[in-house]
Order: sequence, then C-alpha cells, then structure tokens
Amino acid sequence: MADQFPVPTSIIAPGARVETATFVAFLEGPAADAEGHVYFSDIRADRIMRLSPDGTLGVFRENAGRTNGNVFDLHGRLISCEGAEFGSGGRRRVVRTDMRSGKVEVLVDRYEGKRLNSPNDATVDSKGRIYFTDPRYGDRSDMETDIEGVYRIDPDGKVTRVLAQPAIGRPNGIAITPDDRTLYVIDAHPVVGGNRRVWAFAIGLDLRLTNPRVVYDFAPGRGGDGMELDREGNLYVCAGVLAPRGAHETDKNPPGVYVITPAGKLLGRIPVPEDLITNCCFGGPDWKTLYVTAGKTLYSIRVNIAGYHAHPHAGRACPQSSD
Repeated sequence: MADQFPVPTSIIAPGARVETATFVAFLEGPAADAEGHVYFSDIRADRIMRLSPDGTLGVFRENAGRTNGNVFDLHGRLISCEGAEFGSGGRRRVVRTDMRSGKVEVLVDRYEGKRLNSPNDATVDSKGRIYFTDPRYGDRSDMETDIEGVYRIDPDGKVTRVLAQPAIGRPNGIAITPDDRTLYVIDAHPVVGGNRRVWAFAIGLDLRLTNPRVVYDFAPGRGGDGMELDREGNLYVCAGVLAPRGAHETDKNPPGVYVITPAGKLLGRIPVPEDLITNCCFGGPDWKTLYVTAGKTLYSIRVNIAGYHAHPHAGRACPQSSD
C-alpha cells in the first residue's frame, strides 16, 4: 500500500533525513521515598525533580552537579551520584542529603588522591553500606584514573574499591540482594566488541567479591543501563534501543524493562514507547508501582510483585534470601 503522505523529495535535500539537533532533558536515577515521592535526575538540565503522590511535579534541587543515580539509605537520606555528563558543572562525587534539614554531605569525591570519574549508580545493603559505580562516558580528557570501578562506602566512611578491570569493563547499573550475598553489576561498554552483560558477584564474609557469573548477555543489541530487584529476587533491567546509535550495537533488543530471574531466565519485557530508556525504581504505598525513566519521560506501570530496597519502609516485608 502506497504511503498516504510520501516524503517530499522535491523539497528536502537528496539523502537528507530528520535528525536530533539537540535535546532539553535526559532523565535518570529514579528513587522513591517512604511517603511515595519519586525523585529523579534530569542530567541535561542539571537538576533533580520530585513527583509527589498527588501528581504534583516540582524541582527538588537545581545545580545538582549533573546527578545521575539516586537511592535512599536506611535512614531515608537521599544518596546521589553526581557525575560528569551532558555539560559542565559535574562534581564527580557521591553525596548524601538529609531530607529533613536539607544538609548535603559529601561522602567521597576522590580515591587514593584521584578524582572520581563520573559516579553513575548506587545501591545500599541491609547494614547501610553503599556500593556505587564509577565509569566515564563521553569526554574522557579530564580523567585522573584509568580505572572504571565499583566502590563500597562503609558506615564509618571508609571507601574501598571492590571491582575493577579486567573483571568489569565499564560498570553502570548496580543492585544488591536483600541477604547481602550477591551484587549485580551491569557492564555497559559502548564500543564495538564491548560488553553488554549483567554480572553477579558473590559477596564473602570479608566483603570480597568472588565467583563472577554472567546472568544475562544482551549482545549484540544495546545492553542494560539501570536495574532494580523485586522481592522475589528478579532483576528489572532497563535496556534496548529503537535504532542503533553506532556500529557497537544493533536493534536486537527493543526498549523496555527486561525481567530476568537470578538464574538468568528471561521472564519477559515490559515495553517502553520511547528510546533512551535509562533506569527504574519501585514505589507507591505497596511498592508495586514501577517507575521508569526514558529520554524526557517518567513512566509508571503497576506490577504484581513488590520491589525491594533497603530503607526501612521498603524493606520491612523483604525476604532474607534471594539467590
């Protein structure tokens, strides 16, 4: 059947096609608090937004240091990964905000005397330890270390690098199981031949990471970005793309939230009708609303299994083992 509205070849230049000239929003890092507010980053506009339970949308923080990932800790304080993407002003550090006083505390901005690359995503275990990823995408000219690793911040403030190359290429999304025994890390290396894998690492009694295994490999399509866990231990991985953005990826994986068991079985995909899907979180009064950031839009969908997070309201009914 002929196209009812054909391309006006007499008007556009030969071979021309519509391309993105610029964009005004790039959403990331959703996190829900105990009262049902959802906080999420707009890295492009350098701010953190807040969606209230009644649907009111407002700005929580301007000049947010190019914040990417967010997560709440055991005391309901907001942990934010201030990165270095989409413009100047990235502070390249992990900070903690007291939601009552508004006080912002810097948890780490350097490791062994060198500035962090671009903190990306974080997760909190049941003892209050924070794990975060520190890759660098885009301009790499001001990197002070060639290690793109995973770090742990202990409750006493001690910072330890727990994962680095060659065990991981470019760590991105991160999540920990309720029993603190398994750390999941997404390796998202956007080069030809780069990794598109979700890894699982066993956490020993000494907190060392051992026994790496591939949970799921998205290659050759676009791999995962952020992820969350539900209370049955399933992984909700934001992945896929509408059209390849270079020779490093294909259109094998359409955009959506891929639900994967700890054993690596794909249970299905929650379609998301927009490119650039980045991250997700569980929220709502029963933690059965999944919020998804993608491009310029925050989406939501009801699910049957409640999500897991370590902070008290979300964690009260959590199981103590997962995989």
